[in-house]
Amino acid sequence: MPTSIDEGKDWALERFRRHQPDTVTDVGPGSGTYAKLLRPAHEGVWWTCIEVHKPYISRYKLKAKCDEVHHLDARRAPGHLYHRDLVICGDVLEHMPREDAVDLLRRIEAAGAWHILVSVPIVDAPQGEIDGNPAEEHVHHWDADDMDAVLADLGGGVEAMRGHTLGVWWWSRRG
Repeated sequence: MPTSIDEGKDWALERFRRHQPDTVTDVGPGSGTYAKLLRPAHEGVWWTCIEVHKPYISRYKLKAKCDEVHHLDARRAPGHLYHRDLVICGDVLEHMPREDAVDLLRRIEAAGAWHILVSVPIVDAPQGEIDGNPAEEHVHHWDADDMDAVLADLGGGVEAMRGHTLGVWWWSRRG
């Protein structure tokens, strides 16, 4: 779905306020959940989004919520879009095969992101195409321990919040 449940959002907002990133790339913003939640907490943040489903850009008025909007598959986006203070993968990695999600996280880290915010369902949450968008299908079911391991492999530090439905992680580069 182009929306997300509230679980873990306060936790994410707390970390956003702590780190005050000046540049953000929001991967798969859908309805703009994270832009609406986080942007008011830090005036002047430059917000970029990468949205694969073109109709969402106008339907959810992403150009009004973001400074820069790209209609792309995040797996093929140029690396400079990931050279940011924060890259958000909020409720998006479950929509691609595990190998693609891991490769994307590695690309984001290699491009120079200082922080990565990840949110994924950690319960079985089958979902197919929604509203004509095949990219809404849940392709991989993440388990919290698996995401812990994937992010730990990137090096850096990881904070995690495991809810009843969602797991949320904040990865930070060291040094």
